[in-house]
Amino acid sequence: MTVFPVRVPAPVMMLLAVATFAFMDAGLKALAGTYPAMQVAALRGAASLPFILVWVMATSGLRPLLRVRWPLHLLRGAIGIGMTASFAFALRTLPLTTGYSIYFVAPLLITALSVPVLGEKVGPRRWTAIAIGMVGMLVLLRPSGEGMFSWAALAVLLAATGYAVSAITVRVLARTDSNASMIVWLLVMLSIGAGALAWPNWVPLRAEHAWIIVGTGLAGAIGQYAITAAFRSGSASLLAPLEYTGLVWVVLLDVTIWGVLPDAITWLGAGIIVASGLYMLRRERVRAEDTHDDGPEGPPRIMR
Repeated sequence: MTVFPVRVPAPVMMLLAVATFAFMDAGLKALAGTYPAMQVAALRGAASLPFILVWVMATSGLRPLLRVRWPLHLLRGAIGIGMTASFAFALRTLPLTTGYSIYFVAPLLITALSVPVLGEKVGPRRWTAIAIGMVGMLVLLRPSGEGMFSWAALAVLLAATGYAVSAITVRVLARTDSNASMIVWLLVMLSIGAGALAWPNWVPLRAEHAWIIVGTGLAGAIGQYAITAAFRSGSASLLAPLEYTGLVWVVLLDVTIWGVLPDAITWLGAGIIVASGLYMLRRERVRAEDTHDDGPEGPPRIMR
């Protein structure tokens, strides 16, 4: 069963996913101004879970959810809690554009971690791209100014690192577990785990925030469906660069909702990171063509 009556091209689904994830993150930022970061993480998981369960029951059914490798799922759940809470904490003070720009180092970290964890080979050109991307991150952190000492900026970096580690676990889990199980159990653990940690400092929910909570959950669920559909039928090397279109959405959201326009340093740092990431993807495509391999399967988006 599919939500769309006609087959939608994979790039279009990827663009839809990136846009809806941007709106989801805007919802997280709106909630983070009122609620503790751990509570925001719990709300994010609980709000998306009903929508995701409806999608799973309409497609694969619940049976694939039971055949899973629990140790890795528990690890992903713990990482997901820390990752989402860190990102929500950062968005209390950082513009979405700055948060996204720092977060874009995650693909570079995934490539670096694939060497010791998965035994993959990374050539000198890709290591150079990783190093240049780290320079871009330092530009965003502003080592000569207040940025390096910003807990918010460091929290985004922590979230990006969690994303990278979680993505590595997905590449291992994808060999045996279904996409549905990886998505559902992450949301379950995020809801329960973050909810338990947030409970001592739980802030009563305000009625006027109900639409933001539901909208955030719906946006996250639509994004997860769209990106899963995109990677199911499209090439990872073709789709991955479209992730950077999220920067356009968060700039528009920052300007429209919060009246914030990125400064020159943010544009410079983001440009360096995006350029290094695109070069890395190009090298990955060349490597795949040289080895007559399609490259690694693109895993479902690790949710924030």
